Amino acid sequence: MSVRSKIKVYAFVGPSGTGKSYRAGLVASEHEINYIIDDGLFIKDNEIIAGNSAKKAPTKIETVKHALFFEDYEKEDVLKAINKYKPDKILILGTSDNMVIKIAQNLGLPEISKFIYISEIATEEEMATARRIRQTEGKHVIPVPTFELKKDFSGYLLDPLQIFKSKGKGEKPYISEKSIIRPTFSYLGNFTISDSVFRQIIEYMAKKAEGIYKIGKTRVDNIEEGATIYLEVIVLYGYNILNLISEFKLRVQKEIERLTAMNVKQIEVVVKGIQMPEEKKEVE
Repeated sequence: MSVRSKIKVYAFVGPSGTGKSYRAGLVASEHEINYIIDDGLFIKDNEIIAGNSAKKAPTKIETVKHALFFEDYEKEDVLKAINKYKPDKILILGTSDNMVIKIAQNLGLPEISKFIYISEIATEEEMATARRIRQTEGKHVIPVPTFELKKDFSGYLLDPLQIFKSKGKGEKPYISEKSIIRPTFSYLGNFTISDSVFRQIIEYMAKKAEGIYKIGKTRVDNIEEGATIYLEVIVLYGYNILNLISEFKLRVQKEIERLTAMNVKQIEVVVKGIQMPEEKKEVE
């Protein structure tokens, strides 16, 4: 008998934007389930262990296909993880009975033993609020911490959301972090940040930093893993250049990520000159 045939499969069903991912942890805790399949991800106790989020897909149609594990290469990673971790229970999230049944079939899992519906968990008012936020702000929730998503969701708006979660009957609740994202497709259209915004943030940080005299050339490249930044600086004489630049890079990265919610993969700083106290010209 295979590992998958022994798994008890649960389904959590509700229309898109009604708060399923937000409440998935609560449902899983109530039924003592440690593994969740949600939008192409295989999640164990708030950690992504396999898969790629369907929310990264460029269109809604592609998102649905990805969430269903339509292609063999999409299901392969998840199947390996299932065979490795040997879960006794899995909770599958979907927008309809047919969707969760299809996911279970595509992954070779047993028939779903229990269907749980969002209407049993959330009030009409709560679901209406979730829909409004989805439609007006384009926000989606993924039931994993933000740091888990940073590498895969570089260039997306990420915002941590902390809620209380129960470990099970008789156990004390603890804080579980979820992530709010705005995916590629959105009711709000595309989201871009001009390179000049990055430069303005860097220049502002330079004015606040002791030892940095002037910012020269800057270049920002956006790649799949995040933004890479190149900048040239003039430093004031008398400072330990290595320590100065190391601290400045860290502050710039934190400020850019805080203000733009964009992941900064790398910052390269080149010291092009030193400004002497008694001189007005830069020495190169």
